[in-house]
Amino acid sequence: MLSLQPLKGGLIVSCQAPADSPLHDRDIIAAFAETAVRRGAIAVRIDSPNHIEAVRSRLPDIPIIGLWKQTIADFDVYITPQFHHAEAVAKAGADIVAIDATLRKRPQGETVADLVARIHGELGKRVMADVDTLEAGVAAAKAGADIVATTLYGYTNATQTQLPPGFNLLAQLVATLDMPIVCEGGISRPELAKQALELGAFAIVVGTAITGVDALTTAYCNVTLPNEVLP
Repeated sequence: MLSLQPLKGGLIVSCQAPADSPLHDRDIIAAFAETAVRRGAIAVRIDSPNHIEAVRSRLPDIPIIGLWKQTIADFDVYITPQFHHAEAVAKAGADIVAIDATLRKRPQGETVADLVARIHGELGKRVMADVDTLEAGVAAAKAGADIVATTLYGYTNATQTQLPPGFNLLAQLVATLDMPIVCEGGISRPELAKQALELGAFAIVVGTAITGVDALTTAYCNVTLPNEVLP
């Protein structure tokens, strides 16, 4: 399995785009990833086997955290929710498989522990557990996850009143678990990345602030005045 030590203290860039965006193209995502690595990123986080394959082809030696977002009726878990999704991610070239490790109901009775065990045993890949709460992080650690990340803080019913970055959750996880804790979500400025590392984060994942052209453009347009009312 991939050694995690080279990731320590580094920047991981999440290279993703909305499905309806012109940027949601395998070659463009791969170009995002290569640009990030050329500028110093130590790894990338990529969604879907198709995009992972493109990035792996372009960056044969760079660690890839792979995931596959899925919408499943009657279930809220969506980041690589089942083993067959993890298998596709691994076969596409991911070194680490990111999974939804919240305490929410899961499809077909697959537990986080089952999923982690199969990813380790059958795929030979490490697991990043994306969580929202301390309880979920502790459960993921007990299930055998290699990394716990604050990815889903603020995005679940249990944390819907909270805004990322989840520095309070990060601090709790660092104090409770003796394992790599990654800070992901809401890192919008370099100063916040530094703060996360000072709080004990093993590494930082930044997405929208670097590659989120769609979301950033929309945000800027929402606070500008329409042309017809400009002086």
